[in-house]
Amino acid sequence: MTIWVDADATPAAVTEILVRASLKREVDVVLVANRWLPQPRSHRVSTVTVAAGADVADDYIAEHCQAGDLVITADIPLAARVVDREAEVITAYGRELDADNVREALSVRDFKEELRDMGVMTGGPPPYGPSQKQAFANALDRWITRSKR
Repeated sequence: MTIWVDADATPAAVTEILVRASLKREVDVVLVANRWLPQPRSHRVSTVTVAAGADVADDYIAEHCQAGDLVITADIPLAARVVDREAEVITAYGRELDADNVREALSVRDFKEELRDMGVMTGGPPPYGPSQKQAFANALDRWITRSKR
C-alpha cells in the first residue's frame, strides 16, 4: 500500500502529517510534483519530479497507483481516474472520495467551473486552517487503520 501525493498544491501541513504517519504507521509515501521538492526526513517518503506541464503529475500518479493505494489530491478529475483504478482519495480538507461519490464530486466541480467562467462565482476553497488539518489527519488515520487490517 502506497500513499501518492499530488504535491504541487498540497499544503505544507498535509505533507508534515504524511511524513509523521509514514514513520509511525510504516506506510510508504510518494510526493509527485513538476518542481523540485526537498526530501522529507523519512526513509519511507520519496519524491518524484515530473516534467513541467498541465496534468503531468496527475498522469504519473494515475499510471502508477494501484488498487488499495491512497491518493492525496484536490484535483477531482485525477480523483475520478484513480478511483477507476480502485485506489481511494482523500483531499487536504479530509474529504474521502470513492466509487460511490467521485462522479457526483466531478459533476459539482464542472458546474462550479461553468459558474466561474460566467463570472457568477469567484474565489476558491476556504483558507487552510487547524480544523481542515484535523479533518485531514482523521481521514488519513481512518484509511491507514482500515488498510492495515
